[in-house]
Amino acid sequence: MARRKKGRDIHGWLIVDKPAGMTSTAVVNKVRWALDAKKAGHAGTLDPDATGVLAVALGEATKTVPFITDALKSYLFSVRLGCATKTDDAEGEITASSDLRPNDEEIRAALPSFVGDIMQVPPKFSAVKIDGERAYKLAREEEDFDIAARPLYVDELSLIERPDADHVVLQMVCGKGGYVRSIARDLGEALGCFGHVAWLRRDWSGPWDASDGLTIEDIDRMAKAPELDGYVRPLEEGLVDLPMMTTNDEGAARLRNGNPGFVYPADVEYGDEAWASLGGQAVAVGIARGSELHPTRVFVR
Repeated sequence: MARRKKGRDIHGWLIVDKPAGMTSTAVVNKVRWALDAKKAGHAGTLDPDATGVLAVALGEATKTVPFITDALKSYLFSVRLGCATKTDDAEGEITASSDLRPNDEEIRAALPSFVGDIMQVPPKFSAVKIDGERAYKLAREEEDFDIAARPLYVDELSLIERPDADHVVLQMVCGKGGYVRSIARDLGEALGCFGHVAWLRRDWSGPWDASDGLTIEDIDRMAKAPELDGYVRPLEEGLVDLPMMTTNDEGAARLRNGNPGFVYPADVEYGDEAWASLGGQAVAVGIARGSELHPTRVFVR
């Protein structure tokens, strides 16, 4: 007989302001321990040295992770001009350098080519799989391999400040799968001076700002205490980018059993993805077909 997972059935989101030097998985494990939660995951990995918003999904909220992962998110980051590194960040060995330092106007002129629907090659030190192996593992073993370019939507890339000749601070708003390290690397190459990420902070992701996040010290202080439960945000916040349709008790019962259920008409096109609400609580996500929702994800709480 399979062993049952220990922990509480707790559903919703805990927003963490991740510190540098901690992996995203370690943050999830910390939250699961502190809340004694049976199930937890996160929406959008941050590199260990990166800081900022890490949304931790609990229980049934893990079913809404794809909607947050697909949502726009914003990164503030500093590019160190003048040198490239193996890892495309400050941790890696320098592989090339230049004395060239572009001025602000030259940098601004280069940014539009990284906006819109672009193709981006992920860093070799990343979790991308190459023939079943993680790229970072192959890179550490100094294997020779290539990573195919991937599509990325960049909504905005702007110059925020120029602290000194060697550094420029940028803000990028992008969709799913963006590698800030690749932007820094490719911008440095486009400017002819090389570049890598000096620091990186995700200042908002989907509906949540960094100011919404608890620190690891906050979580440690409130661990195993009812006070921490008060910071768990509703599961429904993970669905804010989807249209909401309301249902009744009979429709909710059918939807929870995985069957098409009645929903009240709303400003939703036939075939659109939407979620059904009963008294403000999410019942299911599915495909709207007239007065019915055909469920693809069902929430049981």
